[in-house]
Amino acid sequence: MTTPSAPVSVGSCTLVGAGPGDPELLTLKAVKAIQAATVLFVDDLVNDEILAWARPGARIVHVGKRGGCKSTPQAFIEKLMITAVREGEHVVRLKGGDPFIFGRGGEEVEHLREAGIACRVVNGITAGLAAVTALGVPLTHRDHAQGVVFVTGHAKAGERARHDATDWRQLAAAARDARLTLVVYMGVAGAAHIRTALLEGGLPASTPVAVVQHATLPHQQQLLSTLGALNADLAASGLGSPSVIVVGDVLLGVQALAQPAPARDFGT
Repeated sequence: MTTPSAPVSVGSCTLVGAGPGDPELLTLKAVKAIQAATVLFVDDLVNDEILAWARPGARIVHVGKRGGCKSTPQAFIEKLMITAVREGEHVVRLKGGDPFIFGRGGEEVEHLREAGIACRVVNGITAGLAAVTALGVPLTHRDHAQGVVFVTGHAKAGERARHDATDWRQLAAAARDARLTLVVYMGVAGAAHIRTALLEGGLPASTPVAVVQHATLPHQQQLLSTLGALNADLAASGLGSPSVIVVGDVLLGVQALAQPAPARDFGT
């Protein structure tokens, strides 16, 4: 008696990081994967200009996922991907930023493997790095920050029932004692709560904070504030999602934050 083997996929699947928005920040490997795809499942935050790299005749399916807005259910997206691969398609799952940093790439890889489908991953520049770079500041600095923490401000639905999936007070103490930069994704909606908890955890009210919306795009906007003044400044700025919040002394004395981000021209 033979043991049934796992299903063999006749197509292929690649998770591709589209980066923070600027099409020129795509990697060469990402461009090659997009060009080879026969079907692309595209997240809402992917810049439409990136789709110009798709081959003629490729099917482009928008499966929007944006906090606070109506989204395609994750389970349905995974089902679409599996079905397409089994039908012989060369699938690219195109995600903003990097698939493995708050992009649900880990969940998708797990479900594909359970279905007997191998999956490649092409990394992209994550928004947290791109945001501070666009402002002309680093995430780490020998004088100000010995490390960096990427954390989501948007908990999974089941975890929200516990009121707070992240112990912001403990994180604040670690950031203070270990001199860490905090980079908060999807945190604008919960910024007031995060700010209060970070203050209660021991970060000084004078700690610099930057909020960057639409990082690397022509309509990028940014706010420079402090932890103490963040609520009032953020409300006055009108900034919303998608934004990245950066907290830490790497932002000290950076006058560039008060000015528009310099234009980039890599063609010269």
